[in-house]
Amino acid sequence: MLIPPQFALNEPQALHRIIRDHPLGMLVTQPAGALDANHIPFELDPEVGELGALTAHVDRANPVWQHSADGSEVLIVFRGNEGYISPSWYPSKHETHRAVPTWNYQVVHVRGTLMVRDDEKFVRGMVARLTRRHESSESKPWKMGDSAPGFITDMLRKIVGLEISISHLQGMSKLSQNRETRDLQGAIKGLRMKGQVSLADLMDIHSRPRGFTQM
Repeated sequence: MLIPPQFALNEPQALHRIIRDHPLGMLVTQPAGALDANHIPFELDPEVGELGALTAHVDRANPVWQHSADGSEVLIVFRGNEGYISPSWYPSKHETHRAVPTWNYQVVHVRGTLMVRDDEKFVRGMVARLTRRHESSESKPWKMGDSAPGFITDMLRKIVGLEISISHLQGMSKLSQNRETRDLQGAIKGLRMKGQVSLADLMDIHSRPRGFTQM
């Protein structure tokens, strides 16, 4: 991934935050030389190794766990907030007419080695952690104990666990850092008017480096 220096995101904590906030990752594998992609919700454990580890599960009918040997290198892509930026939102555009449309976004690329975890204990613990996290905001959180034990055991037999040890993290945060302040604020206002509040808020809270050439 080409990352201009002004958009580089290097801090592991910031990269981990995007993964946690946007856990649906695209797992890219290359079984027998043919590219394949699966869209899977991941759980991040930042305490494993130097960069952390990811766990997930797939349906037993999904061939990804059979076609990817243990130790295979994989790529997982996590996409954060994103949105179209109109040049009409820039005050400078109306003076110079030298601006073009662009797209703002945050993205994280994770590289690591894949291990298939086809054992009930691992899968049960992983599903419990995943549901605890995503159910935590519910008024009455669902938990596996709400269902009959036999039903849960049967469902767990139908999935296979995956574990990825992270070897490399790479991120890009393109949030109009290359624009002058009035253009940045114009873009934030334009996004808010379109209802894209999350991206506008993200651009608003990020500090803005100076001295970059506009792109």
